[in-house]
Amino acid sequence: MTSAIMALSVMTASPSMAFQPESDQTIKLMIADWSSMAIDTEILNVILSTYGYKVEKVVADDTARYPGFEAGDLTIALETWQTTQNEVFSASLATGKILDMGELGPHAKEDWWYPAYMEEKCPGLPDWKALKNCAEAFSTPETAPKGRYLGAPVSWGGYDEERIKALDLPFEVVHAGTDAAMFAELKSAYERKAPIILWVYEPHWAPTVFKGSFIKFPAYEPACYTDAAWGVNPKAAYDCSKPEGWIKKMAWADGEKVWPCAYDITRKFTIDGKELGQLVYEVDVNGRSVEEVAMEWAKKNEATWRSWAACAEK
Repeated sequence: MTSAIMALSVMTASPSMAFQPESDQTIKLMIADWSSMAIDTEILNVILSTYGYKVEKVVADDTARYPGFEAGDLTIALETWQTTQNEVFSASLATGKILDMGELGPHAKEDWWYPAYMEEKCPGLPDWKALKNCAEAFSTPETAPKGRYLGAPVSWGGYDEERIKALDLPFEVVHAGTDAAMFAELKSAYERKAPIILWVYEPHWAPTVFKGSFIKFPAYEPACYTDAAWGVNPKAAYDCSKPEGWIKKMAWADGEKVWPCAYDITRKFTIDGKELGQLVYEVDVNGRSVEEVAMEWAKKNEATWRSWAACAEK
C-alpha cells in the first residue's frame, strides 16, 4: 500500500477526500513481465488509491491469466495485446465472465526487428526471404550456422517457432528470460554493432532510439493462424507476420457490481503510445523506479485523471 499512502499525501485536497469506495474489498490489478504494463498499472494504482480503494498488484502470466479473471482472482488488466492475445481474449469474452473495457490508446505492433547496420550483412532486408540466404550473419556459436532469433519470454506466446518452421527459415529461437534482459542485449549489441535480430514491440523506446526495421513477412490475415492452406506454405499455419492492432483493458465481469466507480475510471483511462514509450525509457534506460515515474505522471496530469473520476468527484 506504499503507493496508496504516497498518492494521498501528494495530491491536492479535493471533494474526492469525501468519497467512500463502494466496497472495502481489494481490487487486484494484474501486472506482467514488461515495463509499460508495470508503469500504467502503477498509475491506475495511484489514482484508485487516491480515492480510497484498497488495491493490490498481482503478477500473472500473460497468456494464462484468463482463468484467474473468470474466477475473480484478478480484477483489472490494462494491457491485453491483440498481437498475441486476440484468440484467447475473444474466447474468454465469450464466457461472459470478463469485460472488454475499451482500448488503452497505443497501437500495438510487435515482430522481428533488426538494427539498420545488419542490412550490409544481409542484402535484401527487410524482405523476409533475405533471411533464407544470410541466416549465418545472425548466428552465434551456439546456433551456427543457423541464425539466432532472440525471442520474448515464453509466456508471451507469439508462435515464433511455428513461423520459422512454416517459412522454412534457418533460425533458432532463444527466449529471453525477461523483457529487461531482452532489451539490455539489444542495447549492448547495438553499441558494438554486433549481429542481432529480436522481438521488438511498439509502444516502446527501442524503435525510436535505435535505427532499424521490422522484417516484412507476408501480411497477416486471421486465416494464416487457423488454415494451413492459406499463405505461402499450403501445409502449415503461421506463415505470416504477427497481427497488429489494439491494446485493450479487461476486467472481471462481476467486479463492476462491487466497484462501479472504479470500473468507470478504468474505462476512461487512456494514455498516448509515444508518451508511454517515454515513460518506459525512464525506467529501462535511466534506471528510475516504476513508482517514481508513475507518481511523476500522476502529478503532472492530475486534472486529466480527475476528469476520468467524475463518479468520485461529486
